Amino acid sequence: MSELLLEDSILQGLDDEQRTVASTLNGPLCVLAGAGTGKTRAITHRIAYGVHTGVYKPQQVLAVTFTARAAAEMRTRLRDLGAGGVQARTFHAAALRQLQYFWPQAVGGPLPALVDHKAQLIAESARRLRLSTDRAAIRDVAAEIEWAKVSMLTPDAYTAAAAGRAEPAGMDLITVSRIFSAYEDLKIDRNLIDFEDVLLTTVAILEEDEKVAATVRAQYRHFVVDEYQDVSPLQQRLLDLWLGERRELCVVGDASQTIYSFTGATSRHLLDFTKRYEGAQVVRLVRDYRSTPQVVRAANTLLAARSSEADRRAVNTTWSAPLELVAQRPAGPEPVFTECSDDEAEAGECARRIGVLLDQGVKASEIAILYRTNGQSEAYEQALASAGIGYQLRGGERFFQRREVRDALLQLRAAARTQGDDDVPQQVRDVLASLGYTSVAPQNSGAVREKWESLAALVGLADELNRVRGPESFTLQTFVAELEERAAAQHAPTVQGVTLASLHSAKGLEWDAVFLVGLSEGLMPISFADTQEAVDEERRLLYVGITRARVHVALSWSTSRSPGGRASRKPSRFLDALRPATAGQASFRQPRAKSTRKSSAPAVCRVCKRPLLTGAERKIGRCTECPASYEEETFEALRAWRREEAREKEVPAFVVFTDATLIAIAEARPQTLDELGELAGIGSSKLERYGEAVLEIISDAS
Repeated sequence: MSELLLEDSILQGLDDEQRTVASTLNGPLCVLAGAGTGKTRAITHRIAYGVHTGVYKPQQVLAVTFTARAAAEMRTRLRDLGAGGVQARTFHAAALRQLQYFWPQAVGGPLPALVDHKAQLIAESARRLRLSTDRAAIRDVAAEIEWAKVSMLTPDAYTAAAAGRAEPAGMDLITVSRIFSAYEDLKIDRNLIDFEDVLLTTVAILEEDEKVAATVRAQYRHFVVDEYQDVSPLQQRLLDLWLGERRELCVVGDASQTIYSFTGATSRHLLDFTKRYEGAQVVRLVRDYRSTPQVVRAANTLLAARSSEADRRAVNTTWSAPLELVAQRPAGPEPVFTECSDDEAEAGECARRIGVLLDQGVKASEIAILYRTNGQSEAYEQALASAGIGYQLRGGERFFQRREVRDALLQLRAAARTQGDDDVPQQVRDVLASLGYTSVAPQNSGAVREKWESLAALVGLADELNRVRGPESFTLQTFVAELEERAAAQHAPTVQGVTLASLHSAKGLEWDAVFLVGLSEGLMPISFADTQEAVDEERRLLYVGITRARVHVALSWSTSRSPGGRASRKPSRFLDALRPATAGQASFRQPRAKSTRKSSAPAVCRVCKRPLLTGAERKIGRCTECPASYEEETFEALRAWRREEAREKEVPAFVVFTDATLIAIAEARPQTLDELGELAGIGSSKLERYGEAVLEIISDAS
C-alpha cells in the first residue's frame, strides 16, 4: 500500500493534533488528552499506522490500559484497523501472562492459585489476632493493604509510610500492619497469590533474572500506556523493567482526571514525563468532540475556579494547570441546577426529568444517574421503578454471568455449527426467541424485564457488528467468537435502561444525559476529605462526572435527608462557580435552583389531598391507595395502541408512554390537544407525534 493510501486510510479524519500523535512513531511521546478529545482514536490509529508502514511488528507492540473493558475496546478498534496482532491488555493481565510463562523456569513448580477476593483471608487473619471486624472494616482493610502493596510497602514498612493517612475502619496503623502481616503469612501457607502479587512477583523475576528480562524486551519493543495519570509506583516499576534502557514509549493521560489516589495512583509520572525523558515530544489534545459548549464551559469553569480559590486563600499544594477544553459540537441546553427538600424528593424530581427526556426520544441507555457513594442508589432505584422506567446498576452482577446470557451463548454456539451465514442478526433473533426474546419489550418489571433487556442487548450487538463489519464478512461463528472474547474481558454490550453508577465507576463512559445527584457538602466533597489534596481530588471527581455528558447535564442536591427533616444541608462548594446566581458567571443562563420553600410544598392527591411522594403518583395526580377512576376498557385500548406503536418503531413500550402516563390519560379523558398537553409526561414532541391518535382512542371509548 502506498504512503498516500496509508494516509488516506489511517490518518484521514484525524484533526491536526491527533494526526501528529498518529504519525509520531518513535521516541518518547507524551499525549495530554482532555476528556472527549479522541485519545483512544489517536493512539489506535498511531499503532495501526506504525504497523501498516512497517515501523512496528504487531507482535512487538504492547498497549496497556487500566480496565478489561478499555483493553477489549482497544483490541476491537485495532482489529478493525488491520492491526489485530497487537497485544492490548491491562497491567495485571499482561503481567499474569508473563508470570504464567516464566514461573516454571524462574521459580519452579506450578504457579500458585490466584485469590479473587481478599475478604475471607483478611477476616481469618483478623480472627487469628483475636480482632473483631465487620464487613465494612474488612473492606477498608483490604483497600489499605492494596494501597500498601502497589506502593511497594512490606508490613514492616507500612506503619511509617502510612503516617498521616486516614485510619481504615478506625484501626491504628500498627493493628493494620499486624493484619497485613498475618494475611501475607496465610497466603504463603496456602500457596496463594493476590492480584498485587502478580505485579510484585513479575517485577521480582524481571529484576533478578536477566535472561527473562532480555526475553521480554526482545518480545516487546514499543509500548503505549493509556490513562497514565492512574499509574501506581508498582505499575511504573514494571513498565520500567519492560522498557529497560529504551525510549519507545507513548503515554496518554490527563492530570485533571486523577481520581484514584486512594488506590496508590499518582499523576506524578505523567507530569514529570518530560523531566525523565529529555527531548520527549508533548502533544495536547483539547478539542472536545463529546460534549456541547455548555457542558464544556461548566467543566472548564469548575477546574478554573480551584486556581482562583487557591490564590485567594494562599493554598500551596500541587495542582497542575488543567487543559482548557474547546468544544467542537453545536450548542445545546444549559446545565440545570435543582434544589430539593429531601433525598426522596430529589430522586422523584430526577425520575420526572428522565421521563421528559424519554418522551423527547432520548434512549434510556443514553441516560445516567451518578452519585458519590453506592449507598445513594436505593432512592433512585425506587423512584425509577415507581415511574415505570427501566434501569441497570453498574457494579452489580456482571452481564456475562447472568443465566440468560450464559444460556444464550450456549444456544448460539450450537447454532453456529449447523446454520448458514445468511442474515446473521435474524438468526440471532430466532435463536434467542426460544429463551424469551421478543421484538417488543414485555410490560412486566423485575426479573422478566431484566431477562428481556439482556437478550435485547445481544440482538443489538449483532445488529451493530453486522453494520460495522458488513454482512459479507459477519457470520454467526464470528459473532460467537466476539461474545466469547467479550465475556473473557467482561466487555458487556449496551443494555437498555438508565444507568445508576458511582462517579468513580463512570470513568471512561459517556451518555447523552447525565444527572449528578447528591451534590451537598459532606457528599461532594465527601466528609472525610479533610486536606486540600483530598478536596482537590473530589473536585476532579465532579469534573469527571460533568464530562461524561454529551448534551444534557443536571446537577441537584437536597437540603435534608428525609421528608420533614431539618433543612441543614448546604449545596456543595463546587457549585459556587457554576450556579447562575454566582457573581461573575452571568454568561450562565441556567434555570435558577428551586427554593426550599417551593420544594417543600409537594403536589397532593386530588382525592384524599395526601402529598404525592413518587414520580408515578405525581404523574397520575393521585396516590396509589386511592381508587382509580378510569375505565378498564379505555386503559386497555391505550395499552394495545402503545404496544403496536412500540412494535412498529422497534422501541420499548415505555419509550412511547409509561404506564403512569397512560393511567393519567385514561383518568383525565382529555378532549382536546391542549387538555392532553397539560398532563405530566406529555411534552410537545409526544403531543405532536401521538396526540391525534390518543384523542381518537378516548373518543371511541367514550
